[in-house]
Amino acid sequence: MGDPAEEAARLIGESRYAIAFTGAGISADSGIPTFRGANGLWRRFRPEELATPEAFRRNPRLVWEWYAWRMGIIARARPNAAHLALAALERAGLLKAVITQNVDGLHQRAGSRRVIELHGNIWRARCVACGHTWQLARPPSMDEIPLRCPRCGALARPDVVWFGEPLPELPLRRAFEEASRADLVIVVGTTGVVEPAGSIPVYAWEHGADIINVNPEPNRYSGIASVEARERAAPFFERLAAIMGLRLECAEC
Repeated sequence: MGDPAEEAARLIGESRYAIAFTGAGISADSGIPTFRGANGLWRRFRPEELATPEAFRRNPRLVWEWYAWRMGIIARARPNAAHLALAALERAGLLKAVITQNVDGLHQRAGSRRVIELHGNIWRARCVACGHTWQLARPPSMDEIPLRCPRCGALARPDVVWFGEPLPELPLRRAFEEASRADLVIVVGTTGVVEPAGSIPVYAWEHGADIINVNPEPNRYSGIASVEARERAAPFFERLAAIMGLRLECAEC
């Protein structure tokens, strides 16, 4: 069999409306552990016991301490070749949107501009009372948490989707609209088991789109993919970039 990156390059070059759908695996090569990979202090806790509205009501300081720790890891990370290649494809007019389940903001730092965040962004805070949101330039210090709203003074939470919460309506609707237009979906680093997000590439495939599936292990999309790349994201996209002549430049590194 040939290099799946070569077949992927052909499909991307021939596509009319290509989009990407990404999960935690795309950021693993940047040194960001997957959601269930927390270690050290957080071995005592399950993510499901911290990333819930109930946990926040019970102990907002503990939840913010966990998010500040995660933000510190993300702040030290850099976009890898997979993030950079998707941004380069967008600059070349070959990629119309990135739909991501990640909250780390690495797609934007790499230079992607049309990013649909299904699960929010760890660098935003949201007031639980008035709904005001604002960007965080750095992880909050221990004496700043739990954060308070600068407008009304009420308690604020990370602006991310927690277990038991629905996805925000507008990003989800935009994602399915993009999927309905797509003739190619580049799926990167996700098992596809989390719903309703996992159905987005399937929806596109049911409407005639090809699937490029980049994941080290078989996943939900393996049986429908036109190109199956059983490998980590960064090495695959390094080869893809070389084949397609893409320049991997980081916008905010």
